[in-house]
Amino acid sequence: MPAPPVPPPLPPKPPAPGGGGAQGPASNRPRILVAEDDEDLLRMMHRLLSSVADVAMAADGEYAMQLLERGPLPQLLITDWMMPRKDGPTLVKEMKAIERMKNIPVVILTAKTAPRDVIAGINSGARHYLTKPFKPDELITKVKKVLKLP
Repeated sequence: MPAPPVPPPLPPKPPAPGGGGAQGPASNRPRILVAEDDEDLLRMMHRLLSSVADVAMAADGEYAMQLLERGPLPQLLITDWMMPRKDGPTLVKEMKAIERMKNIPVVILTAKTAPRDVIAGINSGARHYLTKPFKPDELITKVKKVLKLP
């Protein structure tokens, strides 16, 4: 089965004149990169996370790495474990090996629930591990905690 279409990255927001706007100054909104191959889940997460941050999306780990390399860097990476072309743990290990990316916090989302999988996810460099299906408020709570948002 072919990989789902890759949504284009969101363009960086231009600074608002005088720093105003409904969401405050553009520089005050954190940026989250979500890597997820399930198109419906990717859309749902974009809607959900847009309430707290600017969200860029990638339909696989390879495209997520391309977005990371091109910048701007996100303040948080949320990645699925199993994806085509490059899985979540590989993406995280590669990202953490790059000096300018090594401190980006990571949340791994996955259906893998075995203790060895949780350990492997954390060992890859993820700060948090969330199993699917997850409750939307559970994801938002984790995101706010990682980004130190109220």
